[in-house]
Amino acid sequence: MNEPDTMTESTCRNCNTPELKRRDFLRVGSLSLFGIGMGQFLAVQRALAAAGIGDATDRAKAQSCILLWLQGGPSHVDLWDPKANSNFRPISTNVDGIRISELLPRVAKHMDKLAVIRSMHTEEIDHPEAIHYAMTGHRQNPAMQFPALGSILSRELGERAGIPPYVIAPQIDLKLYQDHFGAQFIGAEYEPFIAPDPSAEDFQLPDLSLPKSVSVERVEQRRAFRDLIEKAYRQKREIAEFGKMDIFTAKALEMILSDAVKDAFDLSQETEKTRERYGKHGIGQSALLARRLVEAGSRFVTAAGYRGVNPWDSHAQNDSEHRDKLAPPLDQALSTLLEDLQERGLLESTVVIAMGEFGRTPHINPDNGRDHWPHCWSMVIGGGGLRGGQVIGASDERGAYVAERMVTMGDLFATIYKAMGIDWEKTYMTPIGRPIKLANSIDDKTGAPLEELV
Repeated sequence: MNEPDTMTESTCRNCNTPELKRRDFLRVGSLSLFGIGMGQFLAVQRALAAAGIGDATDRAKAQSCILLWLQGGPSHVDLWDPKANSNFRPISTNVDGIRISELLPRVAKHMDKLAVIRSMHTEEIDHPEAIHYAMTGHRQNPAMQFPALGSILSRELGERAGIPPYVIAPQIDLKLYQDHFGAQFIGAEYEPFIAPDPSAEDFQLPDLSLPKSVSVERVEQRRAFRDLIEKAYRQKREIAEFGKMDIFTAKALEMILSDAVKDAFDLSQETEKTRERYGKHGIGQSALLARRLVEAGSRFVTAAGYRGVNPWDSHAQNDSEHRDKLAPPLDQALSTLLEDLQERGLLESTVVIAMGEFGRTPHINPDNGRDHWPHCWSMVIGGGGLRGGQVIGASDERGAYVAERMVTMGDLFATIYKAMGIDWEKTYMTPIGRPIKLANSIDDKTGAPLEELV
């Protein structure tokens, strides 16, 4: 049995607590000249290194993960699992026997790199609860908060090359949803670093540059002066949390002055041809930034480039929304990401996922839309040493219910953990002494890795 982890006291998401305030500091722009906000985010890196966390992952093929987040829930019968009740025809792919929607002609040329899971089954039908479930594998519980997959991977894998291990680009539109992507009781230091919209013309990270009027020497002088004052203060009152601040600040300053971190977020270093290749839209530039970040050392990057609240939520005009607005950017971004990762030798070490929080109804409603449908839906996963070019599971003839091989979020998480050399049966102990499964499945069972993939 795993030794329980010692955690800080749990706090409610909606309470005005120091824990929540620390999490809010992680927004870009919060870092002061001496690195207070950013430092708190990055302080865990030294502790992780000292504890040896993440050593087992050196033997794993997968070292990082990119999630193309399709919030709102895409229609599986119109994308990955074409059915007769869709108005879009199925097309052949570069893998015999696998057919996907005509809305994804570019991705069809890369199905050898992807596995389609057509039998996902989840338990929540409304967006807030379903997003929480998709990110954590747990149903919401008013007595407990659950850490998201990205935060767990950040904790288990640790930092590489001084790059933030967990990044979301850009911020999820609703704060309620953003909280579902967070670390909760495992600590604010495992919260995601939230970048601005990389498709914006003025995209930049102000935290990673010193003002032109401030030189590195001046910063060092100010830090030395501040250290003298803090030393005198600590002699009178020794507080453990305060004592860590110099470590926080040192790491934050290291990031500010790090060329590697600046370069990782600097899309201007990409050629115009490459940026056009991904697409100048939100999901395209988010995917490009994700590639730069995993190449530099990030562990988990959520490319959340579809803007607006629940952009894939096609309750009305489902066909035109998918055909004209939603699917073309996904087709361009996902296909280019797979190509680019492979060309750079990164695909074998990077898991790529494209999914939302559920699927959509097999039937059309009176507004020519499709509604929420968690009972059976589809997603794609590839890279990271996983075996692509296959279909896992099957839905019934209308895409309504699972016909073969039900797959849960716990199974998906267990597969990702195994690919990354992490014990998927591991548990974390909450502040109230309750064990929480990293790969939680339905009925509180532990998920099982998909043997077809790993």
